[in-house]
Amino acid sequence: GTHVMEGSGKMLVTAVGVNSQAGIIFTLLGAAVDQQEQEIKKMKKAVEITGNSHVSGGKHEGGENHHAPSHGGGPEGKKEKSVLQAKLTKLAIQIGYAGSTIAGLTVIILIIQFCVTTFIIQEKPWKNTYAGDLVRHLIIGVTVLVVAVPEGLPLAVTLSLAYSVKKMMKDNNLVRHLDACETMGNATAICSDKTGTLTTNRMTVVQSYICEKMSKTTPEFVEIPSHIGNLIIQAISVNSAYTSRIMPSQDPTELPLQVGNKTECALLGFVVALGMNYQTIRDDQPEETFTRVYTFNSVRKSMSTVIPRKGGGFRLFTKGASEIIMKKCAFIYGREGHLEKFTGEMQGRLVKNVIEPMACDGLRTICVAYRDFVPGKAEINQVHIDNEPNWDDEENIVNNLTCLCIVGIEDPVRPEVPDAIRKCQKAGITVRMVTGDNINTARSIALKCGILKPNEDFLILEGKEFNRRIRDSNGEIQQHLLDKVWPKLRVLARSSPTDKYTLVKGIIDSKASVSREVVAVTGDGTNDGPALKKADVGFAMGIAGTDVAKEASDIILTDDNFSSIVKAVMWGRNVYDSIAKFLQFQLTVNIVAVIVAFIGACAVQDSPLKAVQMLWVNLIMDTLASLALATELPTPDLLLRRPYGRTKPLISRTMMKNILGQAVYQLSVIFMLLFVGDKMLDIDTGRGVAQAGGGPTQHFTVIFNTFVMMTLFNEFNARKIHGQRNVFQGIFTNPIFYSIWVATCLSQVVIIQYGKMAFSTKALTLEQWMWCLFFGVGTLLWGQVITTIPTRKIPKILSWGRGQPDDIGAINLGDEKFDPDSDKKPRAGQILWIRGLTRLQTQVTIPISHSHAITR
Repeated sequence: GTHVMEGSGKMLVTAVGVNSQAGIIFTLLGAAVDQQEQEIKKMKKAVEITGNSHVSGGKHEGGENHHAPSHGGGPEGKKEKSVLQAKLTKLAIQIGYAGSTIAGLTVIILIIQFCVTTFIIQEKPWKNTYAGDLVRHLIIGVTVLVVAVPEGLPLAVTLSLAYSVKKMMKDNNLVRHLDACETMGNATAICSDKTGTLTTNRMTVVQSYICEKMSKTTPEFVEIPSHIGNLIIQAISVNSAYTSRIMPSQDPTELPLQVGNKTECALLGFVVALGMNYQTIRDDQPEETFTRVYTFNSVRKSMSTVIPRKGGGFRLFTKGASEIIMKKCAFIYGREGHLEKFTGEMQGRLVKNVIEPMACDGLRTICVAYRDFVPGKAEINQVHIDNEPNWDDEENIVNNLTCLCIVGIEDPVRPEVPDAIRKCQKAGITVRMVTGDNINTARSIALKCGILKPNEDFLILEGKEFNRRIRDSNGEIQQHLLDKVWPKLRVLARSSPTDKYTLVKGIIDSKASVSREVVAVTGDGTNDGPALKKADVGFAMGIAGTDVAKEASDIILTDDNFSSIVKAVMWGRNVYDSIAKFLQFQLTVNIVAVIVAFIGACAVQDSPLKAVQMLWVNLIMDTLASLALATELPTPDLLLRRPYGRTKPLISRTMMKNILGQAVYQLSVIFMLLFVGDKMLDIDTGRGVAQAGGGPTQHFTVIFNTFVMMTLFNEFNARKIHGQRNVFQGIFTNPIFYSIWVATCLSQVVIIQYGKMAFSTKALTLEQWMWCLFFGVGTLLWGQVITTIPTRKIPKILSWGRGQPDDIGAINLGDEKFDPDSDKKPRAGQILWIRGLTRLQTQVTIPISHSHAITR
């Protein structure tokens, strides 16, 4: 299909969705792909049965690769990986390296200790049963690796993004690309349209200039010379898209509905206010009788319609931006409707006394004019023709016009916009207005919105002046010239979509700031597509936006409202913080679990946490924790800080302080219980029981239970990553969190009391449970102690992920794809390493399921 680039019209819809021609094709394609996949599966199954996999499999795989449709493999589908994902991938790989090293050391130490004790000290001969002991040691090492590898990271990112996208829809943000959600949280600049985004897009004519008479209210039609009044009514009624209408509201207490182009609706409303009926004129002059229509676009900034003239000839009606149409006018109606020459001096006086005051009031000024082409004797403001003019010669056709009137159209600022812009400014986001309106109108609206404040030294430029400043003598755009303009630019008036693209590209490519700017852009027109595509986040208007703009965008504003962009910023920052909360929680568990397993192997020749127990901990800290922490709702406090930027460390000093502080507490408690817990609780020791072939003990069960309790209570601490003391604030706004927390606690009770051999546990008494809960609650109290430590005293070297994400970020954890067009491709070893890490969790269940049978 094709996209409508400009113009207006009516459409008869005969089918939608799967019933449309495109829908039928896509349905057939989907069915064909499903059928092809089934055939491939059957072929592979047949190959496996016959054992002829080499010949047949090679043939079918080749065919499949050749015919398989590409999903985003080309340049159109290529999407730059977000900063967060790149840093998370790098972190996951580094944790995987560290976990593998510790897991390997654990296995080696356990095997060496076993061999030394059994074969050297005890001088026992080899028995086949010893193979079970070796496998048990290997399983402990594999389990350490499973716990260390953060397979929950991709899950947390996906959950957080998916949850946010669903919630953002209720905030009038339709997210088309998931990455845009997180990217918006780092936005440092927003280039916004004016009409409909910052304003209500309900336009009304509030001032008019007709026959040298200025009116700040709607004039009486009888006060206007009749022939001029009729021309104005006809000009507005005919020279507007017939799809634009004023319709009565179903509720008599509400204003009439404006359907179609809002500027034209304002003019039609002016006709109605004069007491005239525009529909009668349209019925007398249907669209099929039009001779020529020059539709409105961003270059013309005007619309013209040619109709047959009664008595012969043609009549041209034109409306558009006042300063543009006025330059094409040679005549104007003065007092009492007398025709006068419209000299340059008069035009200058009109601009100074009429247009500029209107624009300073925030009004959009529209000039309405006409021109007659007559076959007979022509008046001074008419053109004599012998033959039909060449309508393709627009420059000469739309010229030497007669000015009928100038009107000032008010488009009020949305009441919620000033507050939204204040929030953006507090959040460290610079808002720039890019509009096609007059510079004075743009300045007035910018002041009302709060984009500009009185006595501020910021730039307000028109498109021509903007281009003059950023281009060299050869007309080429120079980045160093652009870098002198954009930091102070706040309003770009009378701009074209090309100017918007130039500004956006210049800000993104600039090296003037320490960190690269992250730019969001709004657009609604077809020509806004390049700017929306170039921006880090492109916002298309859901109501006024064209299909091309929506296709090029990342997020669609379903209400065309700027305040919805602020909500997108909140959700984007919330995604980043949710991942940070999960990381803070997970890394604490990682450090504690891995060190406990390693030290336990060295000290007591056994891990205090059994394989199945560590897998349960892994489930708590990965799947359940990611679901609980990644679904936190955003708060207004997110807008009280500046954007993190691309160089902000993924793990801040505050987070590292919490991670290491909690790890120290938990390790101290676990090692205390490991070495003196049996005496403290007056129970049998669990050390050395495994080597003797004994079953689960209360000693090691207390250690396991205490570790889980500390992990669960630390989940409350993990909800705060900026040093807040009240870790319970907003806890009841997230039912998913407390539901999962309660369910996990109940599951832990069942595992401890009834798990027995399956979970290597032995039921605990009430007193022992109280001790476990005491140490668990202690993490909350210890968290308050940690918060007291000033973050500024923590060395910056302890933060992780500072600086720009490097090329390793092009690899996606859990995905074998990498950027094929990047200059620095990942090594084959790196790809295999990532595959091994992410597939290990799915393979490890096999030895775990047999571990108890072997050890028994």
